[in-house]
Amino acid sequence: MIARLWRGVADASKADAYQRHAMATVFPALRDIPGHRGAYLLRRVTGERTEFLAVTLWDSIDAIHAFAGADAERAVVEPEARAVLAEFDDVARHYEVAYDSLSAPPSLSPARARARGA
Repeated sequence: MIARLWRGVADASKADAYQRHAMATVFPALRDIPGHRGAYLLRRVTGERTEFLAVTLWDSIDAIHAFAGADAERAVVEPEARAVLAEFDDVARHYEVAYDSLSAPPSLSPARARARGA
């Protein structure tokens, strides 16, 4: 699985508008792309600005190409997002997911094993 990370920043007065756009338009559209596995939108307020980090999850680089086009590193920033963001990254970064605790089978940690008498 590949995680695609992209960052944008909105002035405080426009942050909610960007979040609504991402949740109502962008993320629902991603669900229709084969190989899309999910998304997170992280939000951090820093003074008068709000920073967003979009993390999307994909099966393969081919699935990312279906979203981003031939240049997978190119950020896809729709006009509606550009209108409310004060700044944003022109590129997205991709990382291979080395561990996924949400999908991993439950394990018994040494402390839990002792608690169960194992």
